[in-house]
Amino acid sequence: MNTVRPRPVTRSYPVNGIDLAVHHWASAGGGVPLVFAHATGFHGRVFDAIIEAFPHHPAHAIDLRGHGQSRAGPISDWRLLASDVAGFLEQADLSGAVGIGHSMGAHTLLQVAADAPHHFSRLVLFDPVILAPEFYSPDQLLYTAENPHPAIRRKRDFASAEAMIERFAGRDPYDLFAPRVFHDYCRYGLVPAAAGDGLELACPPEVEASVYASSRSNGAILDAARHINLPVLVIRAAHTDLQDFKSSPTWPNLAQILPQGTDLYRPDMTHFHPFQDPEDAAKIIAGAIAEC
Repeated sequence: MNTVRPRPVTRSYPVNGIDLAVHHWASAGGGVPLVFAHATGFHGRVFDAIIEAFPHHPAHAIDLRGHGQSRAGPISDWRLLASDVAGFLEQADLSGAVGIGHSMGAHTLLQVAADAPHHFSRLVLFDPVILAPEFYSPDQLLYTAENPHPAIRRKRDFASAEAMIERFAGRDPYDLFAPRVFHDYCRYGLVPAAAGDGLELACPPEVEASVYASSRSNGAILDAARHINLPVLVIRAAHTDLQDFKSSPTWPNLAQILPQGTDLYRPDMTHFHPFQDPEDAAKIIAGAIAEC
C-alpha cells in the first residue's frame, strides 16, 4: 500500500438539516467510483490506507452524521443516516458505485441500496451491524438515560492528536489497529474544542452512546435486505460476545437472505478487520471490483 494519491478534498452536502462532510479523492483513471461508510465513533479518514490501494478509482469517504466534520447531535433512528447518504449520492450524481461499509456504515449502505438501488453496482460489507430477527423484537430498551451506554464516559478533551495517540496506544482494541490506521483515527478524529482550548472528539460521547442506544431503531433492515437485487459480499469476523467490541455482531444468515449475497467468514479477524489489516481488506475489495 505505498501508492501515492493526492490529498482528498472535503466537500459539504446539505442533507436533513446538517452539512454532511465527504472526503473526495480524484482518480488517475476511469475506474468505478468507491463509496466508503465507517463504523460508530470513527470517521471517513480511517479508510485512507485502503483508498490508497485504488488510485484508478474516484473515492468518497463519508463522515456520517455526528462523526468527523459532519457536526450533529445525538441519533435516535439509524434510517436517518441512510437518508443522509442517499442525499449526498443524489447531489453528487453518483450511480453504479461500489459501496464499502464497516459496522454501522455497512448497515447504512445496505439500507441506501434498498431505498435507492441505482446508486450502487455492488456492496462490500465488513461486519455489518445487522443482527438476527429476534434482536429487533425487544421487550426492553437497550440503554436508558439512567443506564446509558459506556461510551458516554469517554474522555472528550485532548491537548493534541499526539496526546490522544499516547493515551490510546496499547489499549484494547486500538492495539489491534495497523499503525497508519490508528494514527489517522486520532489525527482526523479531533476538532477544535467548543470551549476554545485544545481539541475534542469529533464524535462526542453523547452521540456515540446514542448510536448504540438506537441500534434497534431500523427493524426493517432485514426486509430491506431481501429486496436488494445486486451482489453483496458480507465479511464476518469471529463471534464471541456482543458486549465485546471485537466480536462480530452480524447475523450469520444475512448473506442467505440477500438475493445475490455471498458470505465470507473470517474467524481470524475481529470486528475491526479493516483497521486490523487494511491490506487484506483492500484485497477483498479489489476482488469484488474485478467482478464489476
